[in-house]
Amino acid sequence: MGVPIKGVEKLSAIDYPGKTCCIAFLGGCNFRCPYCHNPDLIEKTGMPDIPEGEIIELLRDRRMWLDGVCITGGEPCIHSGLPDFIRKLKKEGFLVKLDTNGTNPGMLERLLKEGLLDYVAMDIKAPLKRYSVVVRAKVDAGSIRKSAEIIMKAGVEYEDRTTVVPRLHSREDIKDIGEWLRGARRFYIQGFRPGTTLDRSFREESVFSEKELGELASIAQEYFEEVGARS
Repeated sequence: MGVPIKGVEKLSAIDYPGKTCCIAFLGGCNFRCPYCHNPDLIEKTGMPDIPEGEIIELLRDRRMWLDGVCITGGEPCIHSGLPDFIRKLKKEGFLVKLDTNGTNPGMLERLLKEGLLDYVAMDIKAPLKRYSVVVRAKVDAGSIRKSAEIIMKAGVEYEDRTTVVPRLHSREDIKDIGEWLRGARRFYIQGFRPGTTLDRSFREESVFSEKELGELASIAQEYFEEVGARS
């Protein structure tokens, strides 16, 4: 069984730190974050699948310009065909970065144990006690916690990151996330960008200023080896 590839960005110099990559967007997600900027990927409706073979051919054609592939979504780890797809990418010699919400630690551990991932970015939506409020879905906090631990111990490059929205996130939330993930290698505060969002009421939502993002990053400095802010 393949994976539902709904979109491709042929070249990115910012989505895989220090590398050039192609981005594969997989459809489907088990969260319903109101500020999600890829709402068309959530339900997978009205978007035909792009054959995996087509992606492989694109990568072969662009081999001299690409270091790797970033697999994002939606949520890639809900798809049972993910390991096989990544094996095909690795067979072609590409590095693989995975973006995940951490709800499937079993899949994550499987991929890491098989050596299929070179970089993992886990989206930390909120402090564990506030997850369900922010993502608007039922959440197994134990799975989220386990995924974060697996990534920290896996021995691959990784980052944790939180997209912050004034309506949903506070300075106290950043402190609570820091207490939870204390000692993790990298943590990024990412500013929410209004526009096309899952919840229409967020499409003209206010945003944190660059100064405010910097202040939130400063709160996190105490807990992580490396902290940054992305506007």
